[in-house]
Amino acid sequence: MTPETEHAFARIRSEHGAGSLRRVERMLELGGGGPRHPLQRGAKWILPGLSATPWHEPRAHPELAPVVAALESAHPAIKAELDAAWRAHPEAFPDYAHYLMRQEDWRALHVYRDGAMVAETAAIVPTAHKVIQEYAVDTEKICPLLECHFSTLLPGASIAPHCDLWNFSINLHLAVDIPDGCGLTVAGETRAWQEGHCLLFDYSFEHAARNGGDRPRTCLLVDLWHPETTVPERRALVALVSEVRRLMDDG
Repeated sequence: MTPETEHAFARIRSEHGAGSLRRVERMLELGGGGPRHPLQRGAKWILPGLSATPWHEPRAHPELAPVVAALESAHPAIKAELDAAWRAHPEAFPDYAHYLMRQEDWRALHVYRDGAMVAETAAIVPTAHKVIQEYAVDTEKICPLLECHFSTLLPGASIAPHCDLWNFSINLHLAVDIPDGCGLTVAGETRAWQEGHCLLFDYSFEHAARNGGDRPRTCLLVDLWHPETTVPERRALVALVSEVRRLMDDG
C-alpha cells in the first residue's frame, strides 16, 4: 500500500477500532485472503467473509429492499422515458466501455458515474435520476467506485462469460424493456429478466448475458455495496481503489 492508503486506513482504525479493517487487510495479503470459489477465479479482489452466493433475492436484504421497491414502482415511467430517449437521443447511448471489452452491440446511457450523478442525462431520464439519487446515492447504498447506467444489448448481442473485479459490491438489474429470448447466466445458472422486476447477483462470479430477441434489451444496472460489508470497510475500499486508479492514471 502507498503512504496515502496507509494514512487513510489508520484514520479509519482510529475512528472504528483496530480490528475494523481486518477483512480488508486479509484481502490484500498474498493469496487474496484465503480460498475462493472456482467461478470467482477471474476476480481481482475477494473480500473474505462475504457469503459466496451468486444469486441474491432482491428484497431479502433490508438495506437494499427500498432501492428495489422504488425502482420496481417507478418502472412504467422509467420505461416510457427510456423509449423516448432511445428515439430522440441515440447519441446518448454510446458503445459501453466495460473494463474488459468494448462492443458496438452493447450500448449504455449513464445515470451515475465517477462518484456523481450524470447531469447531462437528467433531463432525458428524470425518473431514473430521481430514484437513484434518493434511494441509492443519498442513502450511500451505491458503490461510488462504480456506476448506474441503462445497459442495452442489441438484437443478437451477447456478453461473453467473465468475472468482474471484486465481490464487495453487488449488481442490481431493473428489467426495463425485455424481449423474448433473453437470459442472464451467473455461476452456470440462467435466469430470465421479468420486465418491471429486479435481479440481484454477485458479479465476482462468472456471468454472461444474451439477447436472442428481435428488439433491444435494456436493464437499468446499479452497482450497490454488498450488504455484508461494513461502513469502515467501505471507506477503506474507496481509499484503496481510488489510490490504485490514481497510480494507474499517473503511470
